[in-house]
Amino acid sequence: MTALSRLPEIAELDAPSALVRIPPDVNVPLTPRVRRLIDTAAFRRLARISQLGLVSLVYPAALHTRFEHSLGVYRLALRFLRRLSCDGRFAALIRREDAELLLCAALLHDIGHWPFCHPIEDIRLPGVPVHEQFAERFIAQGEVAEVLQNDWGIEPVAVLSLLDNPAADDRSRILSSILSGPIDIDKMDYLFRDSLHSGVPYGRNFDQERLIGSLCLNEPGDALAINDKGKTAAELMVFARYVMFSEVYWHHAVRSATAMLQRAFYRVYAQLDLVALFRKSEAEMIDALVAATANTSAAPLVDGLFGPRRQIHKRLAEYSVFQESAVYERLARRGYVWLVRCAEELAGRFAAVLGEPVSPEDVLIDAPPVGREIEFRVDVFYAKERRYRPLGDVSPVVQALAQRQFDDYVKQVRVFVHPRLREALRRREDLAELVLGAAADVDAA
Repeated sequence: MTALSRLPEIAELDAPSALVRIPPDVNVPLTPRVRRLIDTAAFRRLARISQLGLVSLVYPAALHTRFEHSLGVYRLALRFLRRLSCDGRFAALIRREDAELLLCAALLHDIGHWPFCHPIEDIRLPGVPVHEQFAERFIAQGEVAEVLQNDWGIEPVAVLSLLDNPAADDRSRILSSILSGPIDIDKMDYLFRDSLHSGVPYGRNFDQERLIGSLCLNEPGDALAINDKGKTAAELMVFARYVMFSEVYWHHAVRSATAMLQRAFYRVYAQLDLVALFRKSEAEMIDALVAATANTSAAPLVDGLFGPRRQIHKRLAEYSVFQESAVYERLARRGYVWLVRCAEELAGRFAAVLGEPVSPEDVLIDAPPVGREIEFRVDVFYAKERRYRPLGDVSPVVQALAQRQFDDYVKQVRVFVHPRLREALRRREDLAELVLGAAADVDAA
């Protein structure tokens, strides 16, 4: 038995004396110190924040919480540690205290999330933090800090550093790659869990057992790799990620709702106490947005999302890297303020061609954000040859879906309009010219 396998949390994996169950029929072992951490008010708040937010407007069962996801990530951290403890290089470098730090970081990795966090982060407005930085408000002091120090012997700054700072040495680089890398515990859980609750099969079509069983260290010994037995499982995980973005995260109706929320938030965020807002539960944040947008042009957007009757904007046009590439290249990865101005200019053009008033909030442009998804780069160890090769070099699947930036193929530029405008506008053959004209006017202003 290795030193890491004697950790009480790992020892409890097979026959837990105390546990909590999460879908699908999974036992998550709870030692006393884990229970005290997840019973803090800061962690319990995650039970009132949905994992996928607006996705439930399209996939109604996607109501699972960040609390559930965090427990799933923690359980995967236990499984990764148990597997890697059999790797001689890993066992020689990663100490018991490192493993305990990883378990705490796995549990707390989403504690800085606020409701609808990713759509708000993506528009990169001044004064809006990223959730990794906001985590400091929950971890640095108070209940969570006391449990970390008293039960785990861990300083809160160590957890924050693992969550948000560049790794400084091989030991911390390995821990970081487990927490956030090509094959990491966060991605492995959310793909499966989001797929399960959305009611689609795509994120579950990779062999999690095989992938975990193939884990090892890369040649430099500073990050995760897989052996050749896990190659197919890794390929399927890349494909699962691609299809989940295509069919769930960037489904056109989900993106319409996202664009509505972003525009409403943009209209009022400067008047809000963001620190107080981001500490709220999801229901409380919705109430705050309803109150803040009352009697403003953004009120219909918020009512369409959260009011008694769902009314989301309709897709008028979409442009990809291979269809209407000129429009795509002009609008993709532009700053959010620029996109708002372009949509406002386009609303004016629509009003002119229709001969009726068109509100600025009637027209929304959704485009791939400035930040791209992380590419899938992991090495494969071929034991018979004693040689490592990049997965992308030995896999046409990974070459096609990861190294060629699947963002450009999944994340399209879309124009959404209020439902009353769609039929009159969709028949126009000059939509692309109208969009490009609006963009040119904004650039010239």
